[in-house]
Amino acid sequence: MGGALTESSRGAAPDRAGAATAIARVGILGGTFDPIHVAHVAVARAARRELGLDEVLVIPARQPPHKLGVAMAPALDRLAMVELALAGETGLQASRIEIDREGPSWTIDTVTALLDAAEAAGRELDLTMILSADAFAGLPTWHDPERLLRLVRVAVAPRPGTAPPSEEALPAQLRAAGPGITILSGPNLDVSATEIRRRVAAGESIDGLVAPAVARYIEAHHLYRQPASSEDAT
Repeated sequence: MGGALTESSRGAAPDRAGAATAIARVGILGGTFDPIHVAHVAVARAARRELGLDEVLVIPARQPPHKLGVAMAPALDRLAMVELALAGETGLQASRIEIDREGPSWTIDTVTALLDAAEAAGRELDLTMILSADAFAGLPTWHDPERLLRLVRVAVAPRPGTAPPSEEALPAQLRAAGPGITILSGPNLDVSATEIRRRVAAGESIDGLVAPAVARYIEAHHLYRQPASSEDAT
């Protein structure tokens, strides 16, 4: 376990038996994306490049389980901003799989749905879950994390101000569940959705923090005019 993925380790999707041909290597980057910013997109690009992924699905949560009761932009607005931020990006695709599903947006449900849909279509997916270092630190508290790690690989992006990610930080049963983690080399961008919301509420510029099309959407739809929450987006 641990270390970068090797070519041999990509021969089949974790916990899914079958032929090692025509397997799509897909990354999933989930989060609140309230709003999506340049660091989110940079992480998706870096993961696709470093891991040789065919595509990365960027998945905004309809109802983040860890933020129940926290005010946030409507789900369809957050999805629209993700679509705008990824326009023209090669191999990065917005997904509405959690937006269209009722109830809390558990990652294990999303992963299972993606794998089941692929199997029904006669395809096989090798899924890599892409996390920021702070999201990775909270992984043991997620819903059914042991099963999740049997179904996906994990790639972790460093984040300024957060301890460097380490597989040893996981409980032993989680380390044993999956094929190990990959630590991405970057990017090390210190961008916060909380700060973006604060700036918008204060009438300050967010140039360079979000894609221009996202900034225009925020302005046109009067988002984040109230003081920002202290909760940050993944």
